[in-house]
Amino acid sequence: MNPTHLVLASSSPYRKQILEKLNLPFIACSPNIDESAEPNESAKAMVARVTKEKALAIQGDFPGHLIISSDQIATLNDSTILTKPHTHENAVNQLQACSGNSVTFLTGLSLLNTITNHHQLIIEPFEVVFRSLSDQEIENYLRLEKPYDCAGSFKVEGLGICLFEKLAGDDINTLVGLPLIRLLELLRNESINPLI
Repeated sequence: MNPTHLVLASSSPYRKQILEKLNLPFIACSPNIDESAEPNESAKAMVARVTKEKALAIQGDFPGHLIISSDQIATLNDSTILTKPHTHENAVNQLQACSGNSVTFLTGLSLLNTITNHHQLIIEPFEVVFRSLSDQEIENYLRLEKPYDCAGSFKVEGLGICLFEKLAGDDINTLVGLPLIRLLELLRNESINPLI
């Protein structure tokens, strides 16, 4: 399969920027699916389901393609799901709750071959430990970066790094929303390697 037949099932500018690092041509297409949790659904089950549904939602539009999809959920102390805050007030509440605590990001990643229907799916964890944050730090951070479209209310690629005590994971790209190291493994399984 020719690597020009890659599709990123996402409208996220962050995922698009990450995928561009591989220097492989691709098309981005928003899957427009309902990403709401189902009753009693665990964070891990939800991220796996939504990741898979994103690829399947556009499969019919891209025969002969490899579809990359990804979804991310943040959990506070392995229980409370942190969504995109959308408003300043919600972001303040999230960062106050995260202050001094551990947040685990679960990033789902899938690669669907629309020729063979071979669907690879993984869940990649990444842990963030927040410093104890003052109300002034939270307000100043939100005023400067306005991370209202980011789960957990921060952008690690910007000033969000100021909020943390420790990061623990295999690939910093996972935290932004697209684990490249694992994606490269999935692509190599489909005989695509940016170095060859």
